[in-house]
Order: sequence, then structure tokens, then C-alpha cells
Amino acid sequence: MPRIYSPSSAEIKEHPRAFAIFRQVAPTGEANAEALQEYIKLYGEPSKAAAEGEISFGDFAALFAKPATQRSEPPTNCIGYAAHDKSGILSPFPFDRRTVGPTDVRIQITHAGICHSDLHQVKNEWGGSIYPMVPGHEIVGIVTEVGSEVTKFKPGDRAGVGCMVDSCGSCEMCAEPRGEEQFCRRCVYTYNCIQPDGTIAQGGYSSHIVVTEKFVLRLPDNLSLEETAPLLCAGITVYSPMKHFGLDKPGQKLGVVGLGGLGHMAVKIAKGLGLHVTVISTSLKKKEEALTVLGADEFVVSSDAEAMKSAIGSLDGVIDTVSAKHDLNALVGLLKLDGKLVLVGVPDAPLEMPSMALIFKRATVSGSLIGGIKETQEMLDFCGEKGIGATIEKIPIDYVNTAYERMLKSDVRYRFVIDIQGSLIC
Repeated sequence: MPRIYSPSSAEIKEHPRAFAIFRQVAPTGEANAEALQEYIKLYGEPSKAAAEGEISFGDFAALFAKPATQRSEPPTNCIGYAAHDKSGILSPFPFDRRTVGPTDVRIQITHAGICHSDLHQVKNEWGGSIYPMVPGHEIVGIVTEVGSEVTKFKPGDRAGVGCMVDSCGSCEMCAEPRGEEQFCRRCVYTYNCIQPDGTIAQGGYSSHIVVTEKFVLRLPDNLSLEETAPLLCAGITVYSPMKHFGLDKPGQKLGVVGLGGLGHMAVKIAKGLGLHVTVISTSLKKKEEALTVLGADEFVVSSDAEAMKSAIGSLDGVIDTVSAKHDLNALVGLLKLDGKLVLVGVPDAPLEMPSMALIFKRATVSGSLIGGIKETQEMLDFCGEKGIGATIEKIPIDYVNTAYERMLKSDVRYRFVIDIQGSLIC
């Protein structure tokens, strides 16, 4: 079993990508020979082989040396994939991240999830897009450097970044016990947002990121990095409304509308909480997957009038993940008295509000964004405890434009995740 000597701080700084790979393949210093060779095949030069016995970190790093994705003049410290206009086409984009300050954490990104909102943003479908734009807010990787005042992270830790990278820290939304930075008026989102220093925040389709410690999250040790990435948006987007609206008690009956990136996480998390889950979908083709793979208890096709009628008044709550125009009246009908319908999808046209149906059910219709940093950490810890990760399709960065096309057709099961460390090299 090869033993790899731990690197010095200078070696980590010189070879951050190799250090991130080292922490994955040999976290204790010892590596399984077969696993190490597989990592070399995936992330290094396949023709090379690791020596037996003890290996210096310098020799280890040499096994994973690969040409940069794109060189620039003058040289930059980061490489990403960016959209440059509303066509939304992404291409290599060299740029500079800030140096690590006293409260900052530098993360070598290993994987980044693709969220449907990335597609909306790069195409300026919501307005206000800032170009060039590096998307991505489902970011996981390995810490390679920390500032002098950082106390919660150290080099080698697994860490993640979600939808936010900063906020004012002092308003009612940010302050404890509330801790809901996503609603701060000065919240800085991970990309397509102006940072306090006036620079444009760039996201996770990039080789590394530097974030203030407060907005860095600890990742579960028992989940793979790639299946953890979508938890940073899809996971918290469905976990937060379940907790906030009291739809988290074992035995409660929850409906999940739509079985995509958000919907499949809603089913997994709800089952982890001990809920009875009914999936409501337009596609009968998803029934077997929902029941036998994801563990849902029931499946209702929304276009089947008899099936919908039989489910009337059966649910304590509904998490609606659909981002297209659809009938809220039918969903309200499924609720029990005082039931709650929570919208987390963002349709491109306003939905009609079924006033009478709401009145006669004393029902609540609400919306939910993501969750604050404290709640996101709670969600990650919960998913680690229950062994809940996203179901993903891993892709290289140069496949991203095709992935966007497939995402428009709902042709993904259930979340694309970019293998950054394997395909985006600075």
C-alpha cells in the first residue's frame, strides 16, 4: 500500500489541485494501490504509474500534472467557463480570484452541480445578468488555504459553498437567532452579483473559489463529493420549507410535485424525515423510479382525473417544484384542512390563485427560497446522518453546453454535476 508524504504549505500552494486529489485518495497518507492508479487514470497521465512504497508529495503531484485548460496573457490564477452574452454559450474564461484574506477560505473545487437557475441566468431570462458570467452555486472541494483569523477550517478539509458568499452580517435577517442571510438586502449571491469591493462574483464552474469563512460549509465525510454538490442548492431548497412550515413530522403526508432535480431530493429528504410521500407527476413513466428507487409511498398522475379525485384531502402539505405553468387549484384540492402548498419552482408566467379552494380549506399557499447558512449546515449534517445524496450524471466541463440543451428537455436523472478537477485545470 503506497504511502504518500504529507505536503508542506509551500507544496500545497504550488500544487493545490494535486493536494485536493491527495486528500481524496489518501486522506490518512496511505493509498490503496488500485484506487490510486484509478485516480491517475482519471485525473493524471494514464501512462504513468505510482511507485511502490513511500512517495514524496512532489512525485505524487507529478503523476497528476496536466496542461492548463487555457493559458492567458498576462497569466491569471483561476480558469472558469463563462457566458459572455444572452446566448448562454459557455467557453473557457481565465480570470483572477482575490488572494486569501484574514477571514477567507480558499477551496480547490472538485465538483460543481448544474442548477436550472444557471440556465436562466446565463440567458438573462430573469433580467439583470452581468457578463462575463461564471455560473455555479453547488460547489464542493478541498480547502487548500485559510486566513489567519479562520478557526473552523484547515487545509485538507472537505468544504462547500452554496448560493451565497456574503451578506451585511448585522441586519435582522442576518443576526442570530434568525440567521436567514438569503433575505438580507445586501446578500451577495455566488455569481451574477456585485461584491462589496465592486467586483463581479463568479461561481463554481471554475478551478477554485475564495469565500469568507462564515459562508463555507462542512461536508459529510460519508457522502461522495459529487453526490453532495447538489445538496448545496437542490437539497436546501426543499429541506428549508419542510422545516419552516412544520412539514417534517414522522407520519405526516407530503406531496411532491415534479420529479426532477428538486423533486427527487424532496422525496429523499422527506423519506429521511419519516414522512409518507406521494409523488405527483405528469409522466406515468416515472412511477417505477419514484416508488422502487426513490422510495415514495404513492404516485399520482396529475392528468388522471380519477386518481386526483381519490387523493382529495389526503395531504398535510405539498412541495411544488414545477417551473412551468400548471393548475394550483388541483393541488390545493389534495390538501387537508389547514394544509400548506409551498412553491419552490419559478414558472416563467404568473400562476392563477384559486381563492375559493383556499378559503374552503383554510389552506396556505407560500413560497420558499433557500435556507440560511445555519440551516444549510443542518441539512448537510442530516443528509450525512441518513446517507442521502443526489442522484447525478457526472460530466466534463466541455459538455456543459450540451448538458444545458438536455436540461431543457428534462433529459437528466436527476442532476448534472461537473467533474471540475478532471476537466478544468489552471
